[in-house]
Amino acid sequence: MSKALDRLGLLTTFARIAERGSISAAARDLGLSQASASRQLKALEEALGVQLIQRSTHSLSLSEAGRDCLADARALIDGWDTMVERYAGEESEVRGKLKVVAPVALGQLHLAEAVLRFQQNHPGVSVTWLLEDEAIRFAEIGCDLWIKIGPLPDETLVVRPLGRVERLVVAAPQLIGDRRIAAPGELAELPCAALEPFEAASIPLSQADGTVETVNASVALATNNIFAAHKAARLGIGYAVMPRWFVERELKAGDLVDVLPGWRAKPLTINAAYLPSRRQTRRLRRLIDHIAAAVPAIPGVSRP
Repeated sequence: MSKALDRLGLLTTFARIAERGSISAAARDLGLSQASASRQLKALEEALGVQLIQRSTHSLSLSEAGRDCLADARALIDGWDTMVERYAGEESEVRGKLKVVAPVALGQLHLAEAVLRFQQNHPGVSVTWLLEDEAIRFAEIGCDLWIKIGPLPDETLVVRPLGRVERLVVAAPQLIGDRRIAAPGELAELPCAALEPFEAASIPLSQADGTVETVNASVALATNNIFAAHKAARLGIGYAVMPRWFVERELKAGDLVDVLPGWRAKPLTINAAYLPSRRQTRRLRRLIDHIAAAVPAIPGVSRP
């Protein structure tokens, strides 16, 4: 039993070194000395007969064998955590760590509060909360849960839809002026602040009856940052396709207007994704259920 636990400890230390990119940082996280963490890494490499970490003067990087080993190590660590939870029973306090990656704006404005309230209910759970709009390498960063708007590029993940996002065309009143825009084609006369990768120069809009028209946009600003596109719309630089949850306050205040009531851009799905091996992890399952219950309360988000 001692040897098994020692091996699990070696894997845990290696996984933390890989995540932090630093032996000293991993040692601090784990309450070890740097020398002890180094010895554990060396012991694991000797036991496996491969070099896991490539060391240079200023940095560490995973070898090809190290990348493979990291995925296996996390699966074994997760398996142990899952087994501990299973035998502790459903009534026991939920404890442990969760690492969550969420979209920048949605995570900052809405989802962070949901996660913090989850922690109020489960004080034994420690959360690492990361905000990132770009695609991630799920296994490499040691993520437990990835919340992403739109489709996920990794088919190995279990995906649970959480909500559908209403998206509309908004603009500052000064951009519209006295115009009465009745159809999507009339937007071609105005500049556009395009939020990539969701919109570009061609923006299909639809009505409730299924009618679809495509806007041939004159792009004044193309950006992958929703805050920049939003600011451009507020300043009158161009109209923008925005999720209702992001512009609800400005719409009510009159700082932005719904340019084409009755026409909407294609809705996007808020997805929760996790590894199949973690499907039975109780703390993760409870967090996902908690977020799923909170998401439909966000303005302009409906159940999937």
